[in-house]
Amino acid sequence: MNETRILTRERAADRVKSWREQGLSIVFTNGCFDLLHPGHVDYLERAGRLGDRLVIGINDDASVRRLKGPERPINPLRDRARMLAALRCVDLVVPFAEDTPLELIRSLMPDVLVKGGDYRPEEIVGSELVRRHGGRTVVMPFLRGYSSTSLIERIRNMPA
Repeated sequence: MNETRILTRERAADRVKSWREQGLSIVFTNGCFDLLHPGHVDYLERAGRLGDRLVIGINDDASVRRLKGPERPINPLRDRARMLAALRCVDLVVPFAEDTPLELIRSLMPDVLVKGGDYRPEEIVGSELVRRHGGRTVVMPFLRGYSSTSLIERIRNMPA
């Protein structure tokens, strides 16, 4: 894994602490990011503009299977993390094994917690924790017409 932008939870916590000591604000979001598409890039670019550093929590392969089913992920963790780390707007990628990012959020304690979709802030895992520590939660709408699920279906239905 990329030594500087893809880190374990422990090393990521040290990096975030260092950034915070420099007065930088930390934005956090999470997901599977199985098939990276323009909707993901748009979402991450907008999330990154909410603070100084953007940290992505990424589900490991076993948690993706538990959440999405036995045929997922399409791409293994190493590849998914590498793709995210290559994006200019992403400062840090941190894999996690749990079904939710709560423990990772607890370790990093971001200033801004971002989630996409139609959530209400109080429904987002870690939202209450971040708010209790003076942070905020932002629900960001997805770019219409893009989803990993629809991309997989489109690939499956392509003529051979």
